[in-house]
Amino acid sequence: MHELDTFKLIERISTLMRSEERKKYAAIGLQPVHGQVLEYLAKCNRHSNTPAAVTEYLGSTKGTVSQSIQVLERKQYIEKVPDPDDRRVVHLILTEQGEKVIAGLKPLQVFAEAEQQVTSQQFDSIGTALNVTLSALQRANNSKSFGLCRTCDYFTEVDHHFHCQLTQLPLEQTDTDKICREHKSSRED
Repeated sequence: MHELDTFKLIERISTLMRSEERKKYAAIGLQPVHGQVLEYLAKCNRHSNTPAAVTEYLGSTKGTVSQSIQVLERKQYIEKVPDPDDRRVVHLILTEQGEKVIAGLKPLQVFAEAEQQVTSQQFDSIGTALNVTLSALQRANNSKSFGLCRTCDYFTEVDHHFHCQLTQLPLEQTDTDKICREHKSSRED
């Protein structure tokens, strides 16, 4: 497995995570960044609950975090409290309502299901582990695999020409190393 393939697997897992995160927060009327702020504030200590710390932790811009803080304040999930020793410093505190939101958010169930499928296996490489993890996540999420054309069950080679059995169309050599939304692998069943 090449470094680029490993990177692509991590990227696909990340995309799936972002998709699940969007669904989770949309269900309670928040954007993912708002939920990320709440989750960070729920686990950080009293020295790390400042807007600057949130910005640094999320790797986001000051503007995005500032807008998110305003939204969360309007929804009464957080409040700003001036530091008693340095009035220039503001601490972000979860309100009771904010704590209830965090308590009600379940970890992404799709990842718990995938973890159960993967943990009992041993792998010879990180690439193999990531492939199995991605497949498990996609199954748990009822997600399409978007796998490489040449790894698909519909992919065939007839008389030195590539062919898709699903679409009944010929494939170019350049198609075979690209991802396809109709990808199907017997490993996914």
